[in-house]
Amino acid sequence: MRKKINITEGIFPMPVLMVATYNEDGSVNVMNAAWGTMQERDVVALNLTETHKTVQNIKARGAFTVSIADAAHVVEADYFGVASGNKVADKFAKSGLSAVKSEVVDAPVINEFPLCLECEFVEYQGNDYGCGVIGKVVNVTADESVMKDGKVDISLVNAIAFDPYTHGYYKVTERVGDAFRDGLKIK
Repeated sequence: MRKKINITEGIFPMPVLMVATYNEDGSVNVMNAAWGTMQERDVVALNLTETHKTVQNIKARGAFTVSIADAAHVVEADYFGVASGNKVADKFAKSGLSAVKSEVVDAPVINEFPLCLECEFVEYQGNDYGCGVIGKVVNVTADESVMKDGKVDISLVNAIAFDPYTHGYYKVTERVGDAFRDGLKIK
């Protein structure tokens, strides 16, 4: 029997994305964004309001990076969600993480997060049903520690997902099937 529950951001898992930009003074700013997805193979859509410091920076710099948060850095990832760049000027410095400038866009790559999409800002969309940053992915980098046979192995990334029902983080590590193959058994 099914039971009614409260409406929430009910799609699980939700990614834990680290969106990084440079502030006006060149310092690094990072925010935690669970509302993000790929619109196409090379287009990222992030549901972010214009009041976020990160969105202001994206518009000013024309670029941003999106890193996949991992279990080893869940405390830092959560901190980037609870501390606002509008209120904490040295938010990234307090995290203890490190960054390097992307080679292709005007945005930082966070060294400790193993997978990073480097994006050019395309547009900001806002209406009654949502708002968001659209970016074109122009480069993707992965730490060698999460690669096997020249490809990213998600089980090594140890990515985390956000649970909107209990506000928990969960590891995404175990492969349970083969996409575009397992369903053929029913055909």
